[in-house]
Amino acid sequence: MGEQRESSSLFTNSEPISNGERSDTSTLVANEQQHLTQTHEFKPGWSFYLVLAGVTTTFGSSLPVGFNIGVVNSPAEIIKTFCNESFISRYDLPLDKTWLNVLWSSIVSIFIVGGCTGSILGSCFADKFGRKYATIITNLLSIAGAILFLFCRAANSVEMLILGRLLVGLSGGLTTSIVPMYLTELSPPRLSGAMGVACPIGVNAGVLVGQVMGLDVILGGVDNWPYLLSVFALLVIISLPILFILPESPKYLFVVKRNEPAAIKELSRLRGEIPSVLTEDLELLREEVQAEASTSGEKWGMWRVAREPKLRLPLLLACTMQAGQQTSGINAVFYYSQTIFEQAGLSARAAQLATIGCGSVNVCTALAMLPLLPRAGRRALLLASAAAAALLLAALALAMAYIDAMPWMPYVCMAAVILYVLVFGFGLGPIPYFIASELFEVSSRAGGMAWGSLCNWGGNFLVGMSFPTLRDFVGAGSFLLFSALTAALFFFQRSYFPETKGKTPTQVAQLCSRGLKSRPLNSRHQGDA
Repeated sequence: MGEQRESSSLFTNSEPISNGERSDTSTLVANEQQHLTQTHEFKPGWSFYLVLAGVTTTFGSSLPVGFNIGVVNSPAEIIKTFCNESFISRYDLPLDKTWLNVLWSSIVSIFIVGGCTGSILGSCFADKFGRKYATIITNLLSIAGAILFLFCRAANSVEMLILGRLLVGLSGGLTTSIVPMYLTELSPPRLSGAMGVACPIGVNAGVLVGQVMGLDVILGGVDNWPYLLSVFALLVIISLPILFILPESPKYLFVVKRNEPAAIKELSRLRGEIPSVLTEDLELLREEVQAEASTSGEKWGMWRVAREPKLRLPLLLACTMQAGQQTSGINAVFYYSQTIFEQAGLSARAAQLATIGCGSVNVCTALAMLPLLPRAGRRALLLASAAAAALLLAALALAMAYIDAMPWMPYVCMAAVILYVLVFGFGLGPIPYFIASELFEVSSRAGGMAWGSLCNWGGNFLVGMSFPTLRDFVGAGSFLLFSALTAALFFFQRSYFPETKGKTPTQVAQLCSRGLKSRPLNSRHQGDA
């Protein structure tokens, strides 16, 4: 900053300046500016606003998504009782077991319907309102859902409960579509992976918090379920005012809105440096603008992204990765885990705590990705995770089929569950959430992220609807299907997924521009960060 004051003093000299002196002064200022940009050697890294954005969105936006996924299992029977009593008192219509299960399935699945809808709207919201204000909208929807949860019992209204689930699902879909994009656009290239992991860390932590809060000793009591469903709003309310002071994505302002002064101002605030030293960031922004200039002026909505031949491979990579995260059977494994632990000799309570322990492993592996991802890269971690998950799912299916054949077989099942959760967390868990932000350039990124998020929620819905039937017909054999789907994901990504670490989205787009005819793995361009 001393150099900045020194150069600024050249403009504050109160003595008259002759034409020759003015020319010498201009030359001196230009040389000073050139010296600044060439010798400062500024490399963008962690800054106050970057860390604040990561922490705020993780706890205030991403964690509530996971919380609303994991919290409904514990109070299921209590809420079913409330629903039945509400129908009797309001409509004089008692529900038998079949219709009560249908109603409960509707309450659970409307969350996923909201997630799919939010994913579709994510592209429009991100480009219309900006990344930051679209994130604020998601938080407001979460708060509205929590208010409905809090007062639905007092109002004796099942409809309020269903509407609340729809709103938090809508918020969840918007969050998984927008927040990873916002964070990766705020971060310098060498930190994009670490910032991209923030969203899955929040989701995994939210699932774990929901499971823990549902314990009888906390908020799992008969009278506490409205508070259990709505307690996440405390974090959202705390984070909401902080979101207003965060910078908008400079890439969004520069490339999408073409507002260069505002973009540079926000970039300077984000990095904590004067604009003259931000040459690396500005060069990347101008590179993306030049790439965008080669396309037509039509807006990049979801449908244009789907129709564009040059984006076909990035879209397939992102969508199969996001859907594959769900069709790998992670939710089915958690469903079966408590039964497996009980068959291994644990009491029902100990088995519940062991399942929570598996959730803790999922969170810890996501945290370990923060330092690991920038070093190991995306491709190696994803492929290793998918291959190991496919093998462990097959092993789990075989072990569960013969769980009563040998006294030690339940322990094999336990080991398979724990190892599966571990390897899932090192690749299949976090990477799909943010990979579209590295496969798509800024202009088409919102559409690409929206398609990926939609496939994730769609895969969740597909597994959730089909797994009970598969479980009843083929039992543990359903894990063989999950294994086959995960193996197919491995082979497809192995053939086409380029390493994105150290590459700009423009470079990745060039590698994948010929669709399935592309040979992105033949490129010798290797990143250094």
